Amino acid sequence: MSVIATPARQSTGGISARTVNRILIYSLLALFALFYLMPLFVMLVTSFKTMDEIQSGNMLALPQAPTFEPWLKAWGETCVGLTCAGIKGYFWNSIKMVVPAVLISTLLGALNGYVLTKWRFRGHTLVFGLMLFACFIPFQSVLLPMATILGSLGRFGVTLRNATGFSFGLGNPTVNLVFVHVVYGLGFTTLFFRNYYEAFPTELVKAAQVDGASFFQIFRRIMLPNSMPIFVVTVIYQFTNIWNDFLFASAYAGTGDAMPMTVALNNVVNTSTGVVEYNVNMAAAMIAALPTLLVYVVAGRYFVRGLMAGAVKG
Repeated sequence: MSVIATPARQSTGGISARTVNRILIYSLLALFALFYLMPLFVMLVTSFKTMDEIQSGNMLALPQAPTFEPWLKAWGETCVGLTCAGIKGYFWNSIKMVVPAVLISTLLGALNGYVLTKWRFRGHTLVFGLMLFACFIPFQSVLLPMATILGSLGRFGVTLRNATGFSFGLGNPTVNLVFVHVVYGLGFTTLFFRNYYEAFPTELVKAAQVDGASFFQIFRRIMLPNSMPIFVVTVIYQFTNIWNDFLFASAYAGTGDAMPMTVALNNVVNTSTGVVEYNVNMAAAMIAALPTLLVYVVAGRYFVRGLMAGAVKG
């Protein structure tokens, strides 16, 4: 007769080890969340305070008399360099840059991923490896080569304008930034879609080919409708990176009315007109952060789901 050893049961009167572990884990998570959200809390409460309250009170205290005046001044009156017209124009500059850059880089990444997985050609592994290598090139190393390319495009735009009357945006700072972010982000978007389409059933593509569907018909009617999870991931990733970019923005559109939001925000903080208006600076920073916060609130729950969608094949 065999004897089966059973683990000793814990006494019901004490706290189980599992409960203690959960308490520790949640306590650490709450502590980390507190430290992570503290700057956001300070920015938010400061943006609703008056200057007298900021100078005489605790920065962690809630505003005694909340006011939207700093937000209105940051949007329409604060000085950005020598121009005192607020940040609203630069906010729309970023919108005009980010939206086309995200859409173009995402669609091109989807097309590249489709080709590299379902229409493989000789050397496709090498091409993907080179594009993957592009993901690890530091921003700083491409500043001068990219400036040379943008200068050449600008001169070509002048030639076109002299010949046809239209430059097609070549040489425009916003168009330049769109081009830069599309080129630099293409490696990442291709990586995302290639990994996602690798797990997509190839049989569906072959069946569509048998039925006479063309290259773009398969892409438009089969691949794209089933790519929503990875589209959400790519849009969130690209939108956040492009909106928060400062290096490319300051290098290629750092002056004039075409400045994006991040450069304008830096100029707001560094512009001195006597008294540093911390409430206006914090309100401007919150306005700059709102689009990315909104994107994460609306689509954040799909981010991890989209990343994991192509992780397991079958």
